[in-house]
Amino acid sequence: MSTNPPRSAPRPRVLSGMRPTGRLHLGNYMGALYNWVRLQHEYECYFFIADLHALTTDYADPSRVQDNCFQITLDFLSAGLDPGRCVIFKQSNVMQHAQLNLLFGMFTPLGWLERVPSYKDQQEQLREKDLATYGFLGYPLLQSADILLYKPDFVPVGADQVAHVELTREVARRFNQLYPGKFFTSPEAAPWEMAAILEKARKLAGEPKASTRTQFNAHQLYAAAQQTKKLSPFGVREILPEPQVLLTPSPKLPGLDGRKMSKSYGNFIMLSEPEADLREKLKTMVTDPARVRRTDPGNPDVCPVFDLHKVFSSEETQLKAAEGCRTAGIGCIECKGWLADAVVERIAPVQARRRDLEQRPQVINDVLANGSARAIKRAQQTLDEVQHAMGLS
Repeated sequence: MSTNPPRSAPRPRVLSGMRPTGRLHLGNYMGALYNWVRLQHEYECYFFIADLHALTTDYADPSRVQDNCFQITLDFLSAGLDPGRCVIFKQSNVMQHAQLNLLFGMFTPLGWLERVPSYKDQQEQLREKDLATYGFLGYPLLQSADILLYKPDFVPVGADQVAHVELTREVARRFNQLYPGKFFTSPEAAPWEMAAILEKARKLAGEPKASTRTQFNAHQLYAAAQQTKKLSPFGVREILPEPQVLLTPSPKLPGLDGRKMSKSYGNFIMLSEPEADLREKLKTMVTDPARVRRTDPGNPDVCPVFDLHKVFSSEETQLKAAEGCRTAGIGCIECKGWLADAVVERIAPVQARRRDLEQRPQVINDVLANGSARAIKRAQQTLDEVQHAMGLS
């Protein structure tokens, strides 16, 4: 069993990213970005804009990709991500992502990619696009490269995304089996113990006693150490540690039609939505189908509007809305008005910061340039180790 000595980093590392589909909606904000803002105070965080991933589905019309990157960075900063506390960068600015993805493709079985659940799901949902491409099939492997390039301790995801991280763990495991890292000894190990290990490794490798060979790979040395019973601890420092899932709270956030809020469904409310438009959109939101008339009592437990109340409204407002719904004491329009008040209050500070940043576009460019430089430095360290292990340097 391999071991990994503790890192010298003062905080555990976290890595996550978003595809640039334009301005973020409330589902993006509450499902991921809101948690990222909290994580930056506890972890060493790398957050990136996955513009290479955007090309896996939008390769035929990439005209908006770069503007979308700008808009999503505005939302990142407006929501509270601090480039002094985390690294914010654009994926295509760090070409080590593409290089590591290429190397991973050399040993990743095709079946691993074909069994990813979202592969066929997205092909069904996006039938208007030709997704029978090498890039689309391989996007989960690019995700693995995105993650492992930074050797994060954790990847923050919701419960429905755990399967995506498992593929990354499998890729890391296969790489470490094929290309072992460095063999290390504890500080207490005596010189004659290492000599005994070399002798044991020689026998395990079937080398003749007269052999002048002195080089063995890490796995051979570790196996020899395990079989030499009376020695101090030894181990293999794996090049790509397997990241762990960091389950983050992801509240149920329905869209205007009751389905999951999504741009592909057109049922979303933008984080930067003007107040008047936000209120008009919420007036059209579906409610409990049992409330056909104003006097019909309803059930807030099956009402999408009340799901949003749970996320944005105070406990007092939730109790008032639930009671009014069950007794038909209030109409749906009044209930939606209370919800609109709560949403506007929550996102008003975010929108104010966004308006300020929109007047200073160079800030966005500087944040991405500085973040990319920091990411490149970290990414190249991993790529150097990977290339060396694979015999490319």
